Amino acid sequence: QVQLVESGGGLVQAGGSLSLSCAVFGRTSERFRMGWFRQAPGKEREIVASLWNSGLTSYSDSVKGRFTISRDNAKNIVYLQMNSLKPEDTAVYYCAADLWGRGYEYWGQGTQVTVSS
Repeated sequence: QVQLVESGGGLVQAGGSLSLSCAVFGRTSERFRMGWFRQAPGKEREIVASLWNSGLTSYSDSVKGRFTISRDNAKNIVYLQMNSLKPEDTAVYYCAADLWGRGYEYWGQGTQVTVSS
């Protein structure tokens, strides 16, 4: 029903910036909430940022003020702008979709972000 394809990961030095993109294919008319998650080696997957259909956003404390989630509805793309990156931001970043308010049911394949010190 929905396919999510992330891009934009890579290697960056601490203090640098990266922008991740998540292209959404399929049932794009239903999109209660979109989110970005990350999973570092040996750690559980954690929520980074959420964007509701209303435009409301939320961020984890660890990224608040540094990361921004946004969307381009015409292009069906959700973005994660990451500034002032830190080595502890190193992780695989995943885009996820919650179409009907039942929780995140659709996931992308992930994109690696590596921040060197």
